[in-house]
Amino acid sequence: QVQLVESGGGLVQAGGSLRLSCASSGRTFSNYGMGWFRQAPGKEREIVAAITYGGGSTYYTDSVKGRFTISRDNAKRTVYLQMNSLKPEDTAVYYCAADYRTYRAYYSRNYVSEGDFGSWGQGTQVTVSS
Repeated sequence: QVQLVESGGGLVQAGGSLRLSCASSGRTFSNYGMGWFRQAPGKEREIVAAITYGGGSTYYTDSVKGRFTISRDNAKRTVYLQMNSLKPEDTAVYYCAADYRTYRAYYSRNYVSEGDFGSWGQGTQVTVSS
């Protein structure tokens, strides 16, 4: 069983930055890929970024490429999402999630979905004002 706790959300002006953190407990963190998802009001939850168990491969949805960076510190059992150049359309609840399979080699547009992730955090609100 995995417990995930997000932190770092808040209110920021357009063009600003935030860093989200997700602390994990309950199983061997370094064996599992991790992802960040978001859900805006009235919209479906979407994947934002994913990172493999060792951090060697990452995936980003097109709308955040070049602005967001996912990273992990396996010693601290934590995954991060650095968000720069934030836009009002980035406003959403952001969720951290853990892959339910071990040692996944990569994520890609056609090889990642919400169904790949079996454990979820409670979410943290990110609000970007214009």
